[in-house]
Amino acid sequence: MKRASSILLAVIAAFYALPTLAEDVAKTETPTTLMEAITMGKPMTSFRLRYENVDQDGKAEQSNAWTMRSLIGWQTKPLNNFSIAAQLINVAQFNHDFYDGTNTTFGGATPADKKNFPLVVDPDYTGVNQFFIEWTGIPETKVRVGRQSVKLDNVRFVGNVEFRQIMQVFDGIAIENKSVPNVEIYAAHFEGLRRITSEYLSDGNVDIAHASWKYSLTESLIGYGYFQAMPLNGFTYPTTGAAFINNSSRTLGLRADGSHKVDADWKVLYTAECAKQDDYRGGDSRIDAHYWRLGAGAGFGNWSARLDREVLSSNNSLYGFQTPLATGHLFQGLGDSFLTTPKDGIEDTFITLNGKVYDVQLSAEYHWLNSDKNFTAAGSAPNSSQYGKELDLVAGYNYNKNWSGKLEYFSFKENELYGSVAAASRKRDIDKLLATVMYMF
Repeated sequence: MKRASSILLAVIAAFYALPTLAEDVAKTETPTTLMEAITMGKPMTSFRLRYENVDQDGKAEQSNAWTMRSLIGWQTKPLNNFSIAAQLINVAQFNHDFYDGTNTTFGGATPADKKNFPLVVDPDYTGVNQFFIEWTGIPETKVRVGRQSVKLDNVRFVGNVEFRQIMQVFDGIAIENKSVPNVEIYAAHFEGLRRITSEYLSDGNVDIAHASWKYSLTESLIGYGYFQAMPLNGFTYPTTGAAFINNSSRTLGLRADGSHKVDADWKVLYTAECAKQDDYRGGDSRIDAHYWRLGAGAGFGNWSARLDREVLSSNNSLYGFQTPLATGHLFQGLGDSFLTTPKDGIEDTFITLNGKVYDVQLSAEYHWLNSDKNFTAAGSAPNSSQYGKELDLVAGYNYNKNWSGKLEYFSFKENELYGSVAAASRKRDIDKLLATVMYMF
């Protein structure tokens, strides 16, 4: 670990020098030499220090995790239509008063000295975060080959999970085309991906077809297809009956989203989305569910409020609609209690408030989390559909273009009826407090 940190410090010093070199290069629009392509490029470097406290019902100890994520990278400016990007990642743990999940991720048992600690999924890790070649030889077209970060739409189906210290990244080829005015087409094939646990899935076989049309500057209509041929590949879904031996799925959907300006101060916010998920290329026949979201709100100046309802349906409690490649942290509450959809599905009704006070960006969400199909509570309790409720509060401040900070508090409270279900199915009461400081080049 110390050796890796020393290497990263040396790399940091080298990247500090690159912006200075760039100032000395003749300010031409297009580089003519490799050195100019390098020095006229852009940094992909940031450092993020985080403290995370987790207090979970059923755990004797509180987790107190101090971690630092260092991303060190650079992307050259295109030379003869080619550019190269390389980025290293190091996640360092400064203490061990938490459980990062590493053992169970890789098939082992939870260490005895960690069983009483809640999970904080930020393991020690050093590796290649991104490394790709980008080609722009066709007008309005970009082809990217290699390891890359991917974020589509609101990252509900495909995202890089950048909230956690180790990001999710994909290995493969992606093509983006904007040759038709106001239309963007994205297609990709990924053979592998690295997850936030540091686990690498070498048999990814993910195909993406995505098209968006901006019918105004702030409004879009989007169609997508996500095809995942992943027999098991680290994803385990709760189900009724025998465990899945093939999780392969096909998801097709349509989304309308945006904000419509009413006058100089007011705007209307809206989202309407639906998708269907089925088995694909040998996937289990129980994979048969749908998704929809409807939401609307209003914005005035720097403030906005909206009400949304999102449903991930259940196939008669055999299977719940899944989004294994999403930035799941942003949905069903920020506390990460529902990163995997229960077999009874989810109905999430939530209100969101956003605003700004003295350059401090404020956000609050409150979620009513229910199942799509009633589940049977233990003992004499009746069937229930109530998982619980969650409150999420966030305050962020950008000191300047380089420095930023954030305070976050997430609190999930389990419903009493759900609390009587077998321990393996429960979503325990949990409170999380996070403080983050970030420096970005």
